[in-house]
Amino acid sequence: MKIDIHNHYYPEAFIRELEKGIIPTLRIIQDEVGRNIIVHKGTRVVTITPPMNNVNLRLKDMARAGIDMQILSLSIPSVNDFTPEEGITFAQIVNEELSSISQKYQDQFAFFATIPIKVKEQAITELKRAVEELGAKGIILGSNIEGKPLDSPQFRFLFSCIAEMDIPILIHPMTPAGNDAMNDYRLAPMIGFEMDICLAVIRIVMGGILRDFPNLKFIISHLGGAIPYLIERIENCFHAYPECKVNIQDSPKNYLKKIYLDTVSFHQPALMCAYAFHGANHLILGSDYPHVIGNIDLAVKSIQDLDIPDKEKEWIFSKNLKNILKLAG
Repeated sequence: MKIDIHNHYYPEAFIRELEKGIIPTLRIIQDEVGRNIIVHKGTRVVTITPPMNNVNLRLKDMARAGIDMQILSLSIPSVNDFTPEEGITFAQIVNEELSSISQKYQDQFAFFATIPIKVKEQAITELKRAVEELGAKGIILGSNIEGKPLDSPQFRFLFSCIAEMDIPILIHPMTPAGNDAMNDYRLAPMIGFEMDICLAVIRIVMGGILRDFPNLKFIISHLGGAIPYLIERIENCFHAYPECKVNIQDSPKNYLKKIYLDTVSFHQPALMCAYAFHGANHLILGSDYPHVIGNIDLAVKSIQDLDIPDKEKEWIFSKNLKNILKLAG
């Protein structure tokens, strides 16, 4: 069995709201080749493709690629640029539509909840509703929340709630800090997202989130950005700089070992680097479908071609995620 943790669905109502252009930081325009794109804070973040809200196209692509199930989620820009009232409305729209798809196609789809985080009570209420009433299997969070890092004190309540509910967190890139320098050559999706993922992971560790909530299950998208290549540098800095020990005393390697990475890279040497540190039991199949720089076919082939035991490929394809999500079978 093959389960894709990292793919995205954009409800039609969400897209139509962005097209109105009433949110100054968000708009939809056409790019140089006539494709509709979402622009956030002046930076191109999403190219809209037909399967983003077409289940039939999605099912055909899944069948071709050999993917049995997808865990649906809303991607960048999520709902936190909206006002609190709009944010909760559109989070509910997203969660209800993804729940409806998951209930209609129970063998093919499950979903992760989208949550507005500006108002604590709204965030907790919608998270519990999405999980307990709508059947969400986890939550997707941005690598930053309106530019604020995840270890900011005002977000501690959310991690406490998630830990108590014992559901996983998929960390997905958001528009990175310093995005003005990334508007040429589409540098934001090329490298900016990966930089923001790195920042998020290190702040989760150094900020003491995993120290305070050791049962949290973080799934980091894009193979952890550049984290697999930086493990030893992170460790060296921890021992060299007192500032790194303000919130943690244990080796950052021990915390980094706990996180899961999705396999959205498709590059054999990069995958093997992640495998060397995290092991097959902390890697999870991801495609970034149907973004234009995702690849549902290569997501499968890149794992099939790894020079590792077939048993470990099965862990990556589905067994790790089944365990995390408590899926039967």
